[in-house]
Amino acid sequence: MRIFVGRKGKPGTSLENKTKAWRGKYPVYKQVDCIGCQRCFLGCPEGTVYQIDKKKFDVNLDYCKGCGICAHECPVDDIDMVLEVGCETPDMG
Repeated sequence: MRIFVGRKGKPGTSLENKTKAWRGKYPVYKQVDCIGCQRCFLGCPEGTVYQIDKKKFDVNLDYCKGCGICAHECPVDDIDMVLEVGCETPDMG
């Protein structure tokens, strides 16, 4: 029996089209507590997360669609999802 870790196929098509225009939040890699598990890298459905060194990752924000999977998968909470400028909720009061 073969066991596959991470994505089995090719990343999605975001690298062919800049998708940042419709994103509501984006990931910010704190790069403080990273343990190098690669869960953010392997979980990204569009392949926009890249590795800088053993315990440093970042994301190409031109192509990130803001799904938040990278932040959700991080076991040490080293990725924050930040609200895009202009996406704040209007003050209703």
